[in-house]
Amino acid sequence: MRLRLMAFGLALLAAPAVAAPAPISDMFRGKTITYIVSTTAGGGYDTYGRMIARHLPKYLTGARVIVKNVPGAGNIIGANQIYTARPDGLTIGMFNTGLIYDQIIGRHGNMFDLAKFSWIGKAATEARAVVIAKTSQYKSFDDVLKSPRPVKFATSGIGTASYYDTRILTDALKLNVQVINNFSGNSAEMSMMRGEIEAQVGTVESLEQFVKNGNGIWGLGVTGNAETLPGVPKAAQYARDARGRNLLALLQAMSELGRLTAGPPGIPADTLATLRQGLMAVMRDPQFLAEAKRLNLSIDPLSGEIVDAKIKAALSPAPETVAALKAVSGG
Repeated sequence: MRLRLMAFGLALLAAPAVAAPAPISDMFRGKTITYIVSTTAGGGYDTYGRMIARHLPKYLTGARVIVKNVPGAGNIIGANQIYTARPDGLTIGMFNTGLIYDQIIGRHGNMFDLAKFSWIGKAATEARAVVIAKTSQYKSFDDVLKSPRPVKFATSGIGTASYYDTRILTDALKLNVQVINNFSGNSAEMSMMRGEIEAQVGTVESLEQFVKNGNGIWGLGVTGNAETLPGVPKAAQYARDARGRNLLALLQAMSELGRLTAGPPGIPADTLATLRQGLMAVMRDPQFLAEAKRLNLSIDPLSGEIVDAKIKAALSPAPETVAALKAVSGG
């Protein structure tokens, strides 16, 4: 027995150690960082936000990170809270990319300028698609395209990405659609299962399980690359004119800015650099990546510096694109 114990001990000593996460900084030691998620609990933004909040303290030594859900007004309330917080790095968060559209068209209610946020980074690229309910009479996107009556599409609140995506796609492809707003979390999928809603535009990752469970079919790949939803028709093949193609290009650009993390303007350079490094370390963390894979969440990160440049570019589209977007959104 003594020999066996000695052998076991030697084996433990010889085994390779699992590397502990390398901390980025201890400037947040003893402090609480509030991570605002500008949606209700349970949806995709909430899932990403809570994953980031769980893993971030590994790299910001001694910090405590809590998630605060601040839904309302198409993510505007949460974004306003982030923007007007003290620029000490203790309030950061995530909101819907639909707010980029809001700023382009000058929608009222925004207390922020997206170009002035302290951009920390982004977690994903969000390929969009149309999913058709299995309970509906439509069996393909061509059926939707030819429908003599309006097809009921679910969206989140006015001003969210899903609202704009649906309105833009409707205009670009000349669809006959009835937009029904104010769905949150998975309530749109539940409504599709009950036969109340016939389709929706959403991210591939958030709708994939719904399709796998046999409750919906992929109707159309809206954004993404050639490998996204192989065999499913792509929106580009249905665009009839330059206006439609320009609107689809705008959708593609927005889908590349998924799951953004930002702080208020004016965060000191060293604090912002630490937050950026911490977020990028989380994006490379093996446990974080394993959890994302288990939850079927895509991870395609970009640093805060690159996000900052892309946001500023997205806020300055061609005048004809701005005019089309205003028309699509109802003015």
